[in-house]
Amino acid sequence: MLRIPCPYCGLRDQDEFRCAGEASRAPAADSTLTDDQEWAHYLFYRDNTRGAHRERWLHESGCKQWFNLLRDTLTHEILAAYRIGDAPPGRDANRD
Repeated sequence: MLRIPCPYCGLRDQDEFRCAGEASRAPAADSTLTDDQEWAHYLFYRDNTRGAHRERWLHESGCKQWFNLLRDTLTHEILAAYRIGDAPPGRDANRD
């Protein structure tokens, strides 16, 4: 089991959280302005990054806050946890 450092309330067990996928994905386009193929691609296709990967998480059984996690997908090592809108630690000032 992973121990996830919630940036709002500290280190907690993985079963308190829900992963919502890639943090670096652009927001969904208006589905009424895209064709079915583009919309399906947005909903179902992911990069499946190997190594350091930014993910969006919800502390579902705790503070109910969303945050980003930088996690190595090969080792499951958590490299950083940070609030949405903050720059990932050790990266430039690009915002999520």
